[in-house]
Amino acid sequence: MTSSTDPISTVSQRLESFASDRRAEVADLGAEAADFVDRALATVAGGKRLRARFLTAGHAAAGASAVRTDIAGVAASLEIFHAAALVHDDLVDNSDTRRGRPAAHRALEEGHRGSEWQGDADAFGRAAAILLGDLLIAWSDDLLEDAIDGHPYASDVRRQYATMRRDVTVGQYLDVAEEAAWATAPDTEHAARALRVASYKSARYSVQQPLLIGAALGGATPPQREALADFGHAVGLAFQLRDDVLGVFGDAAVTGKPSGDDLREGKRTVLIAYAREAMDDAGRAELDEALGDRTLDEATIARLQKVIEDSGAVRRLESEIDRLSTAADAALENAPIGEPEIATLREIADAAIRRSA
Repeated sequence: MTSSTDPISTVSQRLESFASDRRAEVADLGAEAADFVDRALATVAGGKRLRARFLTAGHAAAGASAVRTDIAGVAASLEIFHAAALVHDDLVDNSDTRRGRPAAHRALEEGHRGSEWQGDADAFGRAAAILLGDLLIAWSDDLLEDAIDGHPYASDVRRQYATMRRDVTVGQYLDVAEEAAWATAPDTEHAARALRVASYKSARYSVQQPLLIGAALGGATPPQREALADFGHAVGLAFQLRDDVLGVFGDAAVTGKPSGDDLREGKRTVLIAYAREAMDDAGRAELDEALGDRTLDEATIARLQKVIEDSGAVRRLESEIDRLSTAADAALENAPIGEPEIATLREIADAAIRRSA
């Protein structure tokens, strides 16, 4: 693999090499297998490479300076696992799009129709997407094990990686459960319950654990890990709260998903919890009835957006994002991490928190 001064370019090169090997493996298995692998690999294309960026930053924070093949391989495995999580997430949420393109199950469904195969195209797309996500998880394991083979901190990396996988799986379930269980909890608990989902589904998985996996690869000290864990969780929560705003108010041309998609999917986010707290009984009833309605048109979405904004929920959420950003900065003060590495951590954190997509 060619080296690069840009760690994300190095990760992309590793993914390209991995993709070539996977295509070669199924070259003799027929057109269906080749198409399945190509569709799986397509899910890894694009994206912000957020987890790879935090992993390499965590590695550097531990005092390691070079992005070696093992670092690129582990970062690439995170990106493939992320693709698997998105495939399954879109399936669970019945989302039609991802990054401006059809979600994996929809693409597989259309492939079934375009090939004029027998049976229910929708059922095929859903079944095939489950298998596609499972294949991506297997690939992420393959990349991880190949990257850390013989590494002095391999067992530590495996533990951190396993923790990330468990946390996000529990978080995904909590997210699904909250859409059904919210009515059984007092209104005053909704925000805390939504924050619990945000912590497990996103904060730990998107930021904190990638940082700690990178730190483990670099042999970080306990004080370095503690600082990175505190920093990462605060940034990760702020990242998810930003996602809550974009899920309701984001520009479809930028986010790659329809505006108001979280409303149609019935997401019980912190933003929704804050809005409900500020509403009267009639306002809450209207919002509750609309959430999860897949048929919401643009005019209804626009009215709900105004109701949520008028409630003060967006201002309150932005204040919470600012508080978390300040807490993340504080976690790095006096941390045993080099100043250039701290500057990089703050830079990628700010990009994650202030993003528009």
